Amino acid sequence: MPELPARVRLGELIGECLATFIILALGDSVAAMYVLYDPSPYVNAYWGVCIAWGLAVTLAIYVTGAVSGTHANPAVTLALTVYRGFPRRKVLPYIAAQVLGAFLGAALVYLLFEPVIDHYNLLHHFTRAGDGGAAGVFFTHPGEGITRGHAFMDEIVLTGFLVLGVFAITEQFNTLAPQANTGALMIGLLVATIGACAGYLEAWPINPARDFGPRLFCFVAGWGQQALPAPGNYWWVPVAAPFIGGVAGGGLYQFAVRPFLPPRH
Repeated sequence: MPELPARVRLGELIGECLATFIILALGDSVAAMYVLYDPSPYVNAYWGVCIAWGLAVTLAIYVTGAVSGTHANPAVTLALTVYRGFPRRKVLPYIAAQVLGAFLGAALVYLLFEPVIDHYNLLHHFTRAGDGGAAGVFFTHPGEGITRGHAFMDEIVLTGFLVLGVFAITEQFNTLAPQANTGALMIGLLVATIGACAGYLEAWPINPARDFGPRLFCFVAGWGQQALPAPGNYWWVPVAAPFIGGVAGGGLYQFAVRPFLPPRH
């Protein structure tokens, strides 16, 4: 059946698009709950934000893992290409599908929360293009006292932890790794833990598509230069740093842990 490989490739791209759509649709929705409401239901329960993002990742894996592997993150795709033999010809299509899914996820959140966004900006005398009002619902930004350079370093470290954990959880020769049906939950909890430990630094993007896709949407939805290139030309930091961190974290596992696992049979 010569059409099967093309069908499989299409399914993989749909899977990656759907996975990042799920993550952003649910994740940016909890960000909207955190940012737009006063008092916020999460202001004294930040772990709720983290666990919502983590369970969104878990759901995405359960929905699409058997189709595409659910990278849902260009940094993970790159690390798998460097260390785990993921085909190079698939890298750019996977990344494009991931960014598109993130764009569409942000669009759905906008559809759901547009009246609340407008009310929030009116109440606080913000504008989208002038003040970036409610932009924190969709994409990330440096926290208090965090410079662009420091944010770059942070995201290398945090994405390194992410990919280190993903490699350990999915390692077939790791006798302590969770079984296949629980690996998705553990990866979701890993994402939640990173957010709980360091999310206030710059909202823990740890995923270039997670940040860039919503920025593209916001650029065309009225936020303009507040989204791209963003104040201080910040847009490239949560895009470039996770790629470096993913390769570093994957390399740490590949060279400092994997050679010392129990014998392979």
